Amino acid sequence: MASSLICGETHSRVSSVLNRDVKQYGKKYLFDRNEETCWNSDQGECQWVCLEFPQSVKVSELKVQFQGGFSAKTCRLDGCPKDGAFTEISHFYPEDDNSLQISLSLTVQNRTEI
Repeated sequence: MASSLICGETHSRVSSVLNRDVKQYGKKYLFDRNEETCWNSDQGECQWVCLEFPQSVKVSELKVQFQGGFSAKTCRLDGCPKDGAFTEISHFYPEDDNSLQISLSLTVQNRTEI
């Protein structure tokens, strides 16, 4: 089982927050490990989350959890080295339910460094 790459020094940005209500739906709820809270985006075709890690990381697994009825139909994982251009790593298609889903699982030999 992989350990989380998210730490106190990880910076995050999001495309939008529902009704700009960051107190109820802000990005701080992405990683708070509380099933009663979540980040909610405004409606729109393309919503995104951007993470900037304090050092290079090797991604071996990505886990996502959506609220049932509010899942994305298709997702894309992009990555880049610091000050580099983004490149596509993977597409994934989450289930529209509340389960914790492993959306990307790479073997140790094929880990992606970003």
